[in-house]
Amino acid sequence: MAAPQVYRIESMPFSEVEAVIDWAAREGWNPGLNDAACFYAIDPNGFFMGVLDGRPIARGSALIYDEHFAFCGLYIVEQAYRGKGYGLALTHARLEYIGQRNAGLDGVENMVEKYKRLGYRTAHRSVRYTFTPKSAQNLIPEIVPLAQIPFAKLAAYDRLHFFAPRNRFLELWIRQPHVVGLAAVDAGQLKGYGVLRKCRIGYKIGPLFAEQPEIAEALFGALCNHVIGEPVSIDIPEPNQAALRLAAKHDMRPEFACERMYLRGDPGLPLDAIYGITTFEAG
Repeated sequence: MAAPQVYRIESMPFSEVEAVIDWAAREGWNPGLNDAACFYAIDPNGFFMGVLDGRPIARGSALIYDEHFAFCGLYIVEQAYRGKGYGLALTHARLEYIGQRNAGLDGVENMVEKYKRLGYRTAHRSVRYTFTPKSAQNLIPEIVPLAQIPFAKLAAYDRLHFFAPRNRFLELWIRQPHVVGLAAVDAGQLKGYGVLRKCRIGYKIGPLFAEQPEIAEALFGALCNHVIGEPVSIDIPEPNQAALRLAAKHDMRPEFACERMYLRGDPGLPLDAIYGITTFEAG
């Protein structure tokens, strides 16, 4: 008689965080080259794995940003073990970890009904658009390297567009290898910023925050100037019609969509100023 299988939920060490990024690549999510280190900086205790007879078969994160907000992501169960309850047990452990905080996630569309049964509600849809820039765009003098912006000023501006402070993450995100960060400055005031990072395939822009469509267009073009001939993706929240027009102007093609969902209510982010979310995995 075969021995009963033993399944338990464990914390993920950093080496396993790197492993789940590899899983994400196999799922077609095209993670960034340095995503593991950046996500780990948000909350080193917020990574969990389901271990069956000593082997991880399910992984996911529940990253606590502050006393009010967390974000769940990187949820993957190995194909052979899906639909057997292993992922649900992992999800309950993650929800127990975040406690009474509000939680967000970007759910792939075939998982939305399952998330609704857990209490999540859709706030909006986000779509990944991709294209390959063929020629350089003209620069305007208001666009400067992000390194010229004092970090405290950048963090304060970022906080206007995100649901919690994320200074530890932001410091790594903008200074990781193979990254380009640009800001738009007018009369000494920060009016927008964007980050381009190297991914397994091509590059992604995220975040891209801007106060006007013209600023977003200028930042987008300036970032793309660094990777002419390479694929570039951006994850656009659909309520931002100006962002969708930007994608159409550049003949970007939609690749797939996620639904941004919240467990305890939409925090009301200024989506008209969010042209590209930072990342589907961490908010």
